[in-house]
Amino acid sequence: MLAIRAESIADLDRHGEISIEFEVRSILDLTLVEEGLGGVRLTELTVDEPWVKNYDAADGGPSQWATRFDVHNWGLFGAYENGRRIGGAVIACDTPNLYMLRGRRDLAVLWDLRVASGFRRSGVGAALFDIATAWARGRGCVALEVETQQVNVPACRFYRRMGCSLATVDRFAYVDLPEETQLIWHLALEA
Repeated sequence: MLAIRAESIADLDRHGEISIEFEVRSILDLTLVEEGLGGVRLTELTVDEPWVKNYDAADGGPSQWATRFDVHNWGLFGAYENGRRIGGAVIACDTPNLYMLRGRRDLAVLWDLRVASGFRRSGVGAALFDIATAWARGRGCVALEVETQQVNVPACRFYRRMGCSLATVDRFAYVDLPEETQLIWHLALEA
């Protein structure tokens, strides 16, 4: 039986024990329509050679976030099945140095959502997403945003299923990863 529990933000190390690693089997290929004046087209393409992507390897993961950001206004939820932690979500709001918030106090960011590999596609992510939106709404936020990349097709599909719309496409967001495109998903929160 699945249980979602609010946890102390001090438990970020525990949150990081759930691997965020996934295999890239396809990407969303970005095509500019009329040099961008006609928008963009994203087409799913199967990659010739799948590879493993691990976001924690790039930024040090959850154990480093409190050293990089003021996490006092962040929320942490854990997903448990039979007492075992199988996933979690981290949400941020009202954090001045968090670039995705753009200085807004009425915006929340789903900073991290992870589900243990054996429990993916079983409803755990949806339950965590729902609690994250409730948390943001409870703090007076009018929208929730989340960052993905075109190499994370399962996440893009998931956020679309959860009602998010693609708000921003930035082909040049990652200086160290020029082959990756940043995708920002947006969900308006009703009062």
